[in-house]
Amino acid sequence: MTTALEDPSLERHFKGHRDTVTSVDFNPNMKQLASGSMDSCLMVWNFKPQMRAYRFVGHKDAVMSVCFSPSGHLVASASRDKTVRLWIPSVKGESTVFKAHTATVRSVDFSSDGQTLLTASDDKTIKLWTVHRQKFLFSLNQHMNWVRSAKFSPDGRLIVSGSDDKTVKLWDRNSKECVHTFYEHGGFVNNVEFHPSGTCIASAGTDSTVKVWDIRMNKLLQHYTAHSSAVNSLSFHSSGNYLLSGSDDGQLKVFDLLEGRLFYTLHGHQGPVTAVSFSRAGDYFASGGSDEQVLVWKTNFDQMDFSELLQSHKQRASNSEPAPTVTDIPPKVPRPSSASTTSSRATGKGIRSEIKNMDDEVPEVTEIGPSMFSSNEPLSTNDDVEMRSSDGRPRSAGDDFQPKSTTQQLEQRTTIPPQLAGTLEHIVGQLDILTQTVSLLEQRLTMTEDKLRECLDNQQKITSSMAQKDL
Repeated sequence: MTTALEDPSLERHFKGHRDTVTSVDFNPNMKQLASGSMDSCLMVWNFKPQMRAYRFVGHKDAVMSVCFSPSGHLVASASRDKTVRLWIPSVKGESTVFKAHTATVRSVDFSSDGQTLLTASDDKTIKLWTVHRQKFLFSLNQHMNWVRSAKFSPDGRLIVSGSDDKTVKLWDRNSKECVHTFYEHGGFVNNVEFHPSGTCIASAGTDSTVKVWDIRMNKLLQHYTAHSSAVNSLSFHSSGNYLLSGSDDGQLKVFDLLEGRLFYTLHGHQGPVTAVSFSRAGDYFASGGSDEQVLVWKTNFDQMDFSELLQSHKQRASNSEPAPTVTDIPPKVPRPSSASTTSSRATGKGIRSEIKNMDDEVPEVTEIGPSMFSSNEPLSTNDDVEMRSSDGRPRSAGDDFQPKSTTQQLEQRTTIPPQLAGTLEHIVGQLDILTQTVSLLEQRLTMTEDKLRECLDNQQKITSSMAQKDL
């Protein structure tokens, strides 16, 4: 008996941001969802009923991107204040901050092993850092304009980036070379993503298009024009069969990559959809918008057997029916449990009921200030590293966070008086200006040397020519 194809359903509103939501990401353990906003805050929403949401305050300007580490023990945030912060997503509020770029940091991404961090910026560069101690590794510098998005491939060997120079670039991490540039976008490239297989990439642009390329042949595979305005965000389903997008036209769209067509159109936000993300297992997805809301949706269409899904597609094609459209999502109502919702899959069994049973009231928010700054003290060699909570007290053995390994820990912190912190920040700013000035002088000196060498070469040629004439 064929299972009926269910439409995605809206499961939850999260309200707490005070400006446009810029980024959303699920914790791999599916107990939390992180979101960044133009309000300069990082929010961590807990899926457990009656649990408070956390508002992390520390960035001095808009948070442009958020990303959970593969273990779920850290969440990284990139900001317009030119810094990246690493947070422990708990009520204790530990964080470390580092100056990542000389302009707005647009994108942050963890490698699949959790060891490396990738950042992209308006300073036209992409940079790689170690997660442990945030050590700079190298930068990639061939973009001619702001870099809005950069992501690791699933195996970590490649990097894809999208820029306001209207290009998508593919980089080899080991050689640090750009191995291919895609020029097909007619506008700025807002977002890039790797397919779970690592063989394809997708990009979203201000030209209202979504494009999918095969990176083995560097060939454009699919080109979607379903949106009527700039496409801001993309996310691949873990099966690799679907692609989710959010646009300034206020719509979320799900594309069926196997058949190469629009599958669903979803309306939930009032205004532009600025961020979308599938959960790691693919059974949920989240969206954020300029309406300051974060919405959690249940995928539903991934519950069918794949053979049944193909059969459903064939029936629709034979009936010439258009792709289903969810034009108006009703408020969530309790549904009787079915075979699909009581699935014995380990990845989803407890999670589904946990999210489904949440009510739609605005959760209470615990505001957590920036209590910790980086220190130069090395990490302890054992796993029992002392961490300090937001009130400055050492963490006790009974607290809820247990570090797993040195690569997942933050360094020991010491509090710095605000006046000293302000002075140090001013000094760092002045050093940045000096560094840029020295760099500019070096460039000018190099140009002068090149010109002088050119003049000497020309003089030598003229002298030789005159000598030959005299002979």
